[in-house]
Amino acid sequence: MSTVTQETMSALCAVVQHLPIGTNLGLLHFLWMLVSGSLLSTRGAIFPGLLATRLSPAAIRRAWAAFRGGAWEITDLLDDWRQHIEAAGQWQSRTYEGYRPKAVDITAFWRPSLKNCPSKHYHPQADKALPAITMGIVADVGHIDGHRVALPQRFVRIDADDPREATLRIRLAQDVESHLAPDEVAVFDAGFFIRELQETGISRYVLRVAKNFTARRNVLPPLKKRGRKPRYGQQVRPLARTYKGRLISATPPDRTVTWQLEGRTLRAEIWDELLRSDLPVDTENQTFSLFAIYDPLYQDPWLLATPLPLQAASVKSIYTDRWPVEQLPLAAKQMIGAHRQFVSAPESCQRLPELALLAGSILTYLAATSPPIPTGFWDRKPLPSTGRFRRALAKLPFPEAYPMPEQIRKKASVTAHLLKGVLGHRRSKQPA
Repeated sequence: MSTVTQETMSALCAVVQHLPIGTNLGLLHFLWMLVSGSLLSTRGAIFPGLLATRLSPAAIRRAWAAFRGGAWEITDLLDDWRQHIEAAGQWQSRTYEGYRPKAVDITAFWRPSLKNCPSKHYHPQADKALPAITMGIVADVGHIDGHRVALPQRFVRIDADDPREATLRIRLAQDVESHLAPDEVAVFDAGFFIRELQETGISRYVLRVAKNFTARRNVLPPLKKRGRKPRYGQQVRPLARTYKGRLISATPPDRTVTWQLEGRTLRAEIWDELLRSDLPVDTENQTFSLFAIYDPLYQDPWLLATPLPLQAASVKSIYTDRWPVEQLPLAAKQMIGAHRQFVSAPESCQRLPELALLAGSILTYLAATSPPIPTGFWDRKPLPSTGRFRRALAKLPFPEAYPMPEQIRKKASVTAHLLKGVLGHRRSKQPA
């Protein structure tokens, strides 16, 4: 048995071992189908994907039943996966000025043909919102041998009663606030807004804001001889912009700092003690600092807002540590083929993206902790990438000879008294 198979089976068994007997074996088969990339060759079809792993027809039916109606929650699987990673000791968290970054993101699995799809998400190519299963991701960010790896902590579903994405952002921010440790800082992309974070009560965050973002000072401007007394502070515009051919200049920064990073010079313009544009001056309001970070590698500067008293270099590093969370949807969709989905039951529509994201995390971790696997003779300097590891698994059937833990086995249920075949699901007319 190859090392790739042993490492993969060890990780999958650690994830499902605490599930009920029978369900754990069926879900183990289902996860093997995901991480081996069988959905790529079957274009998202689940039953042909399970058949491609060379399982028996009975095992395929049990795997589907465990996925569709098994007694499991994705939170329990994520907790077991985290314990397995922490026990291995190779994944190490990253810290900046005593704070550990916690990445937050929203992803979507497109379902354009799904009837009564509960949610929509903006598609950049279509330039409009399309039907999709939208899901929030909360992940811790660490590193393995210098490679940043995101460890998923929770997946947040949409609200069935209010499936709008704005509601999902608020629910996701509330979930982050309720689980945020004192030494953690939440990192959000430009899809979130300061107003939502402040109303949720998050006091430790780093948020990327839009290029045309404006804020206000938390002090009143000088009184004028005429007119009413001012209620709002002076407007702060970090970047210059053009409106109807007229240049609107930027507000001079309060301070400017520079530092060296990997041989290049970075510069940050900083504005302190700012308020949202819609808030009047009040000492009770939560203020934040705004950083405009200029990096020679990028054409446009980054606008980052945070209420924490951090150095500019730390703010930049904390935000860039959010990027590994983007690897989870990439591995779940393109690497294992879950971008096409053909389930229609409401619970299955939510469970399949969750398991796909978990499988993407497992593949990413196994690729980072295993020796690089060359694709062929031409691959002379292979990298520990997810695609190379998945291609190595794609050549292997499900390892029936692997020594399973005692609790992972088929459940010996008595089914002789149950109806079989068409009689088992034939509908009968209910009495009036």
